[in-house]
Formats: sequence, C-alpha cells, structure tokens
Amino acid sequence: MQERDLRPPDTGARRLVDQPQPRLARLVQGVVDVLHLVGDVVQPRALLGQEPAHRRVVAERAQQLHVALAHVEQHRLDALLGDRLAMHERHAIGAGVELDRRIQVGDRDPDVVDAAEHGCRVYPRRSVRLALVANSASGGGLDPEPLAEAMGGAEVFSCEEDDLARVFEWGPDRIAVAGGDGTIGPVAELAGRLGVPLGVIPAGTANDFARAHELPMDPLEAARLAASGTSLQALELGRLADGRPFVNVASAGLASVAARRAQPLKSRFGPLAYGLGAARAAFAGRPLDIRVVVDGELVFEGAAWQVMVACTGAFGGGSGIGAADATDGDLDVVVIPAGSRLGLVRRAWGLRTKRIERQRQVLHVEGREVSVDLPPGTELNCDGEFRDGGLERVTAEPAAFELVVG
Repeated sequence: MQERDLRPPDTGARRLVDQPQPRLARLVQGVVDVLHLVGDVVQPRALLGQEPAHRRVVAERAQQLHVALAHVEQHRLDALLGDRLAMHERHAIGAGVELDRRIQVGDRDPDVVDAAEHGCRVYPRRSVRLALVANSASGGGLDPEPLAEAMGGAEVFSCEEDDLARVFEWGPDRIAVAGGDGTIGPVAELAGRLGVPLGVIPAGTANDFARAHELPMDPLEAARLAASGTSLQALELGRLADGRPFVNVASAGLASVAARRAQPLKSRFGPLAYGLGAARAAFAGRPLDIRVVVDGELVFEGAAWQVMVACTGAFGGGSGIGAADATDGDLDVVVIPAGSRLGLVRRAWGLRTKRIERQRQVLHVEGREVSVDLPPGTELNCDGEFRDGGLERVTAEPAAFELVVG
C-alpha cells in the first residue's frame, strides 16, 4: 500500500463498517510487524471523491478486508497474500489514504473502509534470515538455487561440518535442509541449538522422514512451506553412542544388509530398490546374536534377524514401525527374533504395513536409553547411512527441535 497522508486517522470520519467483528492479528509485512483489527466492511457504489453530493453510501454486499495502515507499503497482491494481508477475492488491488483520512482500495469493484475503525500499530522488525543447508549429492545431484529462490532468498550452505558451524555463527531465524534422510539429523540438532524452526525439503531417494510427517514431496512446494509455514511440531532426536543424531531409525541385521544391497539399484529403481535389496538380504542374511537393555532392564538376549531403535520409525522407502511416536520423547525398540527364512515373508509384510510390532514373538518396548550388544564388525544403518557401531548406547532427547509442518 502507498500512503499519501500519514496524519492520524480522523475519528470523525464516516463509518462504513457493517456489524464489525474485530479480532486481533499479528502479521509480518516486509520489515515491519503489523498489529491490526479485522472486521466486516461494506462496499459503496462509487470511488472516493466521486460520490453524489449527499455522500450517501449504499451497501451492496459485505466482505472481510484485512487492512494495514501507517508505514506499510505494498503494491502487489501476491506479496499481500504471502503475509495474509489481503482481501479474500484474488484480484490485484492498490490503496491510498485520502485527505479526509479514509482508506480507499481501488480496483474494478471498489471498497472503502474507515481508517478509524481499523486502526493499527506498527513495530520495526528486522528482515527474516533464512538458511538453506543442501546436500548436493542427494537424489543423484541437487541444485539448491531454485529452492533458495522459492524460499524468497535464502543463504545456501553445504551439509559439511564446517558449513554447519558457519550457519550457527550466522544465526538465522529459520533453517531448511534439502537432502535425503541422512542429512536431516545433524541439521535438526543445529536448529535445536539455535532455537529456530526446521523446514525439511525432500531431495533424496526414500524421503521417509518427509512422508512420515506428511510434508510436501515436491521440492519447490516444500521449500515454500519451509520458509513461510507457521505450524510447528516439537520432535525428539535420537543419538548414537558417538553423539551422531538421527531422526528415523538406527538398525542392525537384515535392514542394514537390505540397504547395502539396494545401494547400487537406487539410481535405476528409486524407492523400489529397497524392496529388491530386502529380497536379496532374506536369502543371504544371517541372524545376529544380540543383547538388548532398555532403561537398565534386560529385555532380549539371543539370535535375531533384526533390531531397530526408532524415533519416527520410518525407513526403507515406505516401511516402518507404526507405534513409533517422535513426539513422546521415548525411543521405540523392536526386535525380530530369528526364525525360518519362509517366515521372513510375514515379517517383511509387517514392516511394509507398519504393523511389525503387533506380530507374535516380535519384541516392542519403549525407553529413553537403549544398549544393544552386537557381534564385532556389525554394520548399522542409521537414517539410510552406513556406520560401524553406535548402538552400544542410544539416547533420546525429547522436544529437541521444532519441525515446520504447515
């Protein structure tokens, strides 16, 4: 909006508000915060300065109009909509403060609102600083520039430790991470340390974390949500023995073997590679002798096809642990005991339908601290990345970061 007269509103100006229902709203407009009232306004027949001599206003219809006054400048409807500061009807508008201290919204179908009825206060606010941490190797190659542009202009950083340190020093107001599931954990930890929201832009192969939280799968749409979303959800963060954070699942056994077998197939088959890898693992894998302690209590000791320690419980391009809840602050531990290879078909179905924890003989417990003893040299799969060890002590940090979900 452009203002042609910045004098205080005239309380004697005519009232054009029909049954006002004011409510308070706090909005961000460019570099200012706007606190204003919203009400129902009526529409006159003519533009200001073109009314009949008696200046009678005839109401044709009522509609709601969000109005910002002093020191707010705006020209385009798309920017107004981005700040939820516009009429419900989506057509371009312009506005100015008239000499009689009324506001005229000029378009083909003019609307008038009384400045005194819709007063507002303006507070200075610095520009929002957005950081985009991108894994350029994700999904066969990621170009972060279109994502940064979709976010409205974000500073781009890599996912290397040195760059994450630079993000911390820069101190953004919001962080977005673009990459696969394995990229999310360290950036989520960083967002939690800074106390700022985290947006997730799925750019990997499986994108299990994004699916688990029903985030947009289109990267550009996810980037816009990451920058402007207002609905946040506090989530837990898991940590391996070496401090490595994770958001989905850390596991050993067939899941790790399946992921390793799927690795060379990702570029050709995408998420289907995980199913092919699982089929190969079922024929070649062997049970592990493990010992599992949860919150100081021994819960399992013996041979197992697989052991999983989960936050969201999502992994393998659509498989998961349905009971896992990343908002409760507890880790979910699932152990699939050793059995026949033929029985693995039922276990695979349980993982795919996210009901594995309900199957007979499958162990499911929850706790804050988990210790898993594995045979030496056993490889782990942590959020889709391979690691040597780390399950000997796994902990959960409740409400460690806030995810932008809407």
